[in-house]
Amino acid sequence: MSAVATMFRQQFFHGTRADLAPGDLISVGYNSNFGEGTPMSWVYCAATLDAAIWGAELAAGEGDGRIYVVEPTGEIVDDPNLTDKKFPGNPTMSYRSRDPLRVVGEVTKWQGHPAEQVQNMRSGVARLKTEGAEIID
Repeated sequence: MSAVATMFRQQFFHGTRADLAPGDLISVGYNSNFGEGTPMSWVYCAATLDAAIWGAELAAGEGDGRIYVVEPTGEIVDDPNLTDKKFPGNPTMSYRSRDPLRVVGEVTKWQGHPAEQVQNMRSGVARLKTEGAEIID
Protein backbone atom coordinates (compact mmCIF):
# COMPACT_ATOMS: atom_id res chain seq x y z
CA MET A 1 0.00 0.00 0.00
CA SER A 2 1.37 3.41 -0.90
CA ALA A 3 2.00 6.13 1.69
CA VAL A 4 -0.85 8.20 0.20
CA ALA A 5 -3.31 5.30 0.44
CA THR A 6 -2.30 4.69 4.06
CA MET A 7 -2.58 8.37 4.92
CA PHE A 8 -6.19 8.47 3.73
CA ARG A 9 -7.40 5.10 4.98
CA GLN A 10 -10.59 5.32 7.06
CA GLN A 11 -10.09 4.61 10.76
CA PHE A 12 -12.69 2.78 12.82
CA PHE A 13 -13.10 2.76 16.59
CA HIS A 14 -14.82 0.55 19.15
CA GLY A 15 -15.68 1.82 22.64
CA THR A 16 -16.10 -0.72 25.45
CA ARG A 17 -14.92 -1.68 28.95
CA ALA A 18 -13.26 -4.89 27.74
CA ASP A 19 -9.49 -5.20 28.18
CA LEU A 20 -8.19 -6.12 24.72
CA ALA A 21 -4.81 -6.22 23.00
CA PRO A 22 -3.63 -5.65 19.43
CA GLY A 23 -4.51 -8.69 17.32
CA ASP A 24 -7.56 -9.63 19.43
CA LEU A 25 -10.81 -10.12 17.55
CA ILE A 26 -14.10 -8.58 18.63
CA SER A 27 -16.58 -11.20 17.45
CA VAL A 28 -20.31 -11.78 17.41
CA GLY A 29 -21.87 -13.90 20.14
CA TYR A 30 -21.39 -11.65 23.16
CA ASN A 31 -23.89 -9.42 24.97
CA SER A 32 -24.01 -5.84 23.80
CA ASN A 33 -22.09 -3.09 25.57
CA PHE A 34 -25.37 -2.42 27.32
CA GLY A 35 -25.30 -5.92 28.84
CA GLU A 36 -28.87 -6.86 28.07
CA GLY A 37 -30.61 -9.61 26.19
CA THR A 38 -29.30 -12.40 24.07
CA PRO A 39 -25.83 -12.48 22.51
CA MET A 40 -25.46 -10.12 19.58
CA SER A 41 -25.15 -11.34 16.02
CA TRP A 42 -23.34 -8.13 15.03
CA VAL A 43 -20.21 -6.26 16.16
CA TYR A 44 -20.20 -2.47 16.12
CA CYS A 45 -17.72 0.24 15.24
CA ALA A 46 -17.73 3.94 14.40
CA ALA A 47 -15.66 6.18 12.19
CA THR A 48 -15.79 9.03 14.72
CA LEU A 49 -13.96 9.11 18.02
CA ASP A 50 -16.97 10.81 19.65
CA ALA A 51 -19.25 7.84 18.90
CA ALA A 52 -16.63 5.47 20.33
CA ILE A 53 -16.33 7.64 23.45
CA TRP A 54 -20.09 7.26 23.97
CA GLY A 55 -19.70 3.49 23.58
CA ALA A 56 -16.97 3.41 26.23
CA GLU A 57 -18.88 5.68 28.61
CA LEU A 58 -22.20 3.85 28.33
CA ALA A 59 -20.84 0.28 28.28
CA ALA A 60 -22.02 -2.04 31.03
CA GLY A 61 -19.55 -3.58 33.40
CA GLU A 62 -16.72 -2.61 35.67
CA GLY A 63 -13.49 -0.88 34.86
CA ASP A 64 -12.55 2.10 32.80
CA GLY A 65 -13.93 2.76 29.35
CA ARG A 66 -11.52 1.80 26.60
CA ILE A 67 -11.39 2.86 22.96
CA TYR A 68 -9.77 0.65 20.38
CA VAL A 69 -8.75 1.33 16.81
CA VAL A 70 -10.21 -1.60 14.91
CA GLU A 71 -10.02 -3.01 11.42
CA PRO A 72 -13.08 -4.72 9.93
CA THR A 73 -12.27 -8.20 8.60
CA GLY A 74 -15.34 -8.24 6.36
CA GLU A 75 -18.17 -6.07 5.12
CA ILE A 76 -19.54 -3.29 7.34
CA VAL A 77 -23.00 -1.75 6.96
CA ASP A 78 -24.77 1.25 8.50
CA ASP A 79 -25.98 0.61 12.06
CA PRO A 80 -29.80 0.83 11.86
CA ASN A 81 -29.97 1.55 15.60
CA LEU A 82 -28.48 4.98 14.90
CA THR A 83 -29.23 5.55 11.22
CA ASP A 84 -32.91 4.71 10.97
CA LYS A 85 -35.50 7.48 10.85
CA LYS A 86 -33.96 9.26 13.86
CA PHE A 87 -30.67 10.04 12.14
CA PRO A 88 -31.01 9.75 8.34
CA GLY A 89 -27.74 9.61 6.46
CA ASN A 90 -25.63 8.08 9.25
CA PRO A 91 -24.26 11.34 10.77
CA THR A 92 -22.71 9.36 13.66
CA MET A 93 -20.80 7.24 11.13
CA SER A 94 -21.79 4.11 13.07
CA TYR A 95 -21.49 0.70 11.48
CA ARG A 96 -21.85 -2.99 12.19
CA SER A 97 -20.59 -6.26 10.80
CA ARG A 98 -21.18 -9.99 11.15
CA ASP A 99 -17.42 -10.47 10.70
CA PRO A 100 -14.94 -9.79 13.51
CA LEU A 101 -13.22 -6.50 14.11
CA ARG A 102 -9.45 -6.82 14.64
CA VAL A 103 -7.94 -4.61 17.35
CA VAL A 104 -4.97 -2.74 15.87
CA GLY A 105 -4.37 -0.25 18.68
CA GLU A 106 -5.83 1.66 21.59
CA VAL A 107 -6.63 5.36 21.92
CA THR A 108 -5.19 6.10 25.36
CA LYS A 109 -5.72 9.86 25.52
CA TRP A 110 -9.29 10.94 25.01
CA GLN A 111 -11.64 13.39 26.66
CA GLY A 112 -14.90 12.02 28.01
CA HIS A 113 -18.18 13.90 28.01
CA PRO A 114 -19.21 15.95 31.07
CA ALA A 115 -20.68 13.77 33.86
CA GLU A 116 -24.08 15.46 33.60
CA GLN A 117 -24.25 14.76 29.86
CA VAL A 118 -23.32 11.09 30.42
CA GLN A 119 -26.00 10.77 33.12
CA ASN A 120 -28.59 12.33 30.80
CA MET A 121 -27.66 9.84 28.08
CA ARG A 122 -27.83 6.91 30.55
CA SER A 123 -31.27 8.12 31.66
CA GLY A 124 -32.40 8.31 28.04
CA VAL A 125 -31.18 4.77 27.36
CA ALA A 126 -32.95 3.52 30.52
CA ARG A 127 -36.16 5.27 29.44
CA LEU A 128 -36.01 3.61 26.02
CA LYS A 129 -35.58 0.19 27.67
CA THR A 130 -38.58 0.89 29.93
CA GLU A 131 -40.61 1.82 26.84
CA GLY A 132 -39.67 -1.51 25.28
CA ALA A 133 -37.18 -0.27 22.70
CA GLU A 134 -34.76 -2.99 21.68
CA ILE A 135 -31.54 -3.12 19.73
CA ILE A 136 -32.23 -3.85 16.07
CA ASP A 137 -30.37 -7.12 15.56
